Amino acid sequence: MKSARRLLLQAAIAGGAAALALPAAAQQIELKLGHVGEPGSLYQIASEDFAKRVQQKLGDKVKITIFGSSQLGGDKEMLQKIKLGTLDMSIPSTVMSSEVDLFGMFEMPYLVKDRKHLAKIEKEIFWPSLAPAVEPKGLKMLALWENGYRHITSNVKPIVKPEDLAGVKLRVPEGKWRVAMFKAYGANPSPMKFSELFTALQTGVMDGQENPFTQIVSAKLHEVQKYLSLSGHVYAPAYLVAGKRKWEQMPADIRKELEAAARETQATVYAATDRMEGDLLKTIKGAGVQVNEVDKDAFIAASGPIYEEFGNSVKGAKPLVDKAIALGK
Repeated sequence: MKSARRLLLQAAIAGGAAALALPAAAQQIELKLGHVGEPGSLYQIASEDFAKRVQQKLGDKVKITIFGSSQLGGDKEMLQKIKLGTLDMSIPSTVMSSEVDLFGMFEMPYLVKDRKHLAKIEKEIFWPSLAPAVEPKGLKMLALWENGYRHITSNVKPIVKPEDLAGVKLRVPEGKWRVAMFKAYGANPSPMKFSELFTALQTGVMDGQENPFTQIVSAKLHEVQKYLSLSGHVYAPAYLVAGKRKWEQMPADIRKELEAAARETQATVYAATDRMEGDLLKTIKGAGVQVNEVDKDAFIAASGPIYEEFGNSVKGAKPLVDKAIALGK
């Protein structure tokens, strides 16, 4: 009799454990997505579109929770959190060249001519060669989005030629090659978190900075700068990156739909850029900022040493850069 009771008790406990396990298995997956963009930035627009697409594809199975405005730290901090598993996704840009040297090819000035050229680079270089290179770092590349063409602003003077940058204290993102570029142009570049930039410009700690229109306006940098020089010196991609360990733990069907949503968001980002560019420039001019064109030929001529240094110092870089240039011809 005691043996029968024991068996019944064990069965009841096992049944109870199974019942408890069922809701856990069906629990919603919550993925935290962090970025440095302010409300209205391309990062926020992209994040919201991605979250919407995920909801459409997966319903209540997955929820994307967005943390913008550097709430979870700067780009470097967020990538570290992803590796540690305390953050699931982020949208880095320039900082990726500090993670994987080959990403420095997107830091080469005037490399990407337009989106048609970029589409070829994405297909023939980015997915086959760059995206897999992040995986040994504990990262998983999900999509290539956009931050836009970068332009120089300052409180010193209009920048027309590289020599106009001589001595200018210029904030740059946390990436080695942007520092090298502006040193070659004669500026005094300093890496700094985006969240600290407005105050640095307002107080004169920095004379200027360089960013796409959407970042300039969403962070109100045009309110503390006098000049905008339309250099377009770098096309800055933005990347949707996830943690490799967490990614591989998710069911295959969930991963497939997340990747599809991520890739599809690229079109929304491009459309938003095209829609916003003219209005953003008007906003900048409306704040009293003086806008000028630059001598791009002079900047291109001054960029030779940067390409040479990158090609010589990063293994495998020169063939990729040469291929990217050839794809634009």
